[in-house]
Amino acid sequence: MFSIPGKQAVTITPAAAMQIRKLMEREGHAGLRIGVKKGGCAGMEYTMDYAADIDPNDEVVELDGARVMIAPMAQMFLFGTEIDYHTSLLESGFRFNNPNVAEACGCGESIKFKDIDALSADAKL
Repeated sequence: MFSIPGKQAVTITPAAAMQIRKLMEREGHAGLRIGVKKGGCAGMEYTMDYAADIDPNDEVVELDGARVMIAPMAQMFLFGTEIDYHTSLLESGFRFNNPNVAEACGCGESIKFKDIDALSADAKL
């Protein structure tokens, strides 16, 4: 949908790939589907769900046995994002390093994206 030939929509760090692979193997899922939805104090939130199958409209990214599917409506918002997995003494979880984010709330759970015209212009670069 918003793909650029020869360039993946998102990148996955080795730490994230290892965690995604573990989650896939645990329940026998085809991968993780990521997207965005309205919510949170900044306006939008990331979503991550187990996927039993690959939708033909999903953008699929694979690394070392880990598979991420990007929901069609989220592809423009997630293009260029790095998916990482971070573990510390207090918490662990996926992190989205997304160049399309204009603002994020203090809790880190919600984001506000650049306007549509700016995203479209960035995607053409």
